Amino acid sequence: MKLINLSTPEGFAPTLQDQHQRRFTYLRLSVTEACNFRCAYCLPNGYCPNGQARKELTLGEIEALTRAFAANGTRKIRITGGEPTLRKDLAEIIRICKQTTGIEQVALTSNGYRIDKQLAEFRAAGLDALNLSADSLQAPRFKMITGHDKLAAVMRGLDQAAELGFERIKLNTVLLREHSLQELPQFMALVKQRNISLRFIELMETGLQQSYFDAQHLSGKVIEEQLLNEGWQRLPRAPHAGPAVEYAHPDYVGRIGLIMPYSKNFCTDCNRLRVSSSGQLHLCLFADQGIDLRPALNQENPDALHAYLRAVVNGKQTGHRLNQRDSGAIQHLAMIGG
Repeated sequence: MKLINLSTPEGFAPTLQDQHQRRFTYLRLSVTEACNFRCAYCLPNGYCPNGQARKELTLGEIEALTRAFAANGTRKIRITGGEPTLRKDLAEIIRICKQTTGIEQVALTSNGYRIDKQLAEFRAAGLDALNLSADSLQAPRFKMITGHDKLAAVMRGLDQAAELGFERIKLNTVLLREHSLQELPQFMALVKQRNISLRFIELMETGLQQSYFDAQHLSGKVIEEQLLNEGWQRLPRAPHAGPAVEYAHPDYVGRIGLIMPYSKNFCTDCNRLRVSSSGQLHLCLFADQGIDLRPALNQENPDALHAYLRAVVNGKQTGHRLNQRDSGAIQHLAMIGG
């Protein structure tokens, strides 16, 4: 890759920007590929590490990485996996991110397996926002999809997050043709009573799940049309927000967000970069390959790391190729954290 000199004038705080004038203030940082769920659309046979697996980033490397991104305009970090709570040092990772100058918000995405036993510690470490997951609100179906009877633990996690004063609580659910529309009334009832943002996420095709995608993909437009017909209003996008289009209704306490990567112009206002648990920078979730940051992280020359980041981000492509059924190098979503 040819590197371009993107140095900034003295005293100017740079922001990572690509050749399409998109500015990147949001980093999704995976801290492990391992996951303890067996979701039908991701790891139906469970996580199986192979001999090619690279070591996870150390605390020192995470600190250097966080400082470099913050110095280049990153303001929000979402910690992902795999399942990030499998790392015993997760609270310290949260603390490192939160204490980094320039980082305004630290969020965590978890499957909720044991979040009710850990959330107070994460909150004390500086966690600002929480995303949990429930692809069904019916315990037997939840177990069928995820491989675990843990719906009650997820719901306890939502309750605890509210008790601990989290202002940003989200519940992710992947849209599945066989299940989601049947449960839509139950999901709507949940949002009517709870101050959460429910995120309906379109199923995305990956290298290992092409046949599952063909059988289960459901467009978010179906949900969007119903929301509009029922008087839901689209909300303005918040600074450093993710890709969800969010809606509110005066009769509902919570909100609904739609993440529709197959929709037109989905990538136009992309503001997100991803780093895998082994230090690979992915300019897109569905890029053909990652860019190894580890050598630069372990050099005692932060200026060189900053310049390298700005150069490689400048080369980000216009968008993904999901509509051409090209999911790049991603074999399952736990690889990079979605």
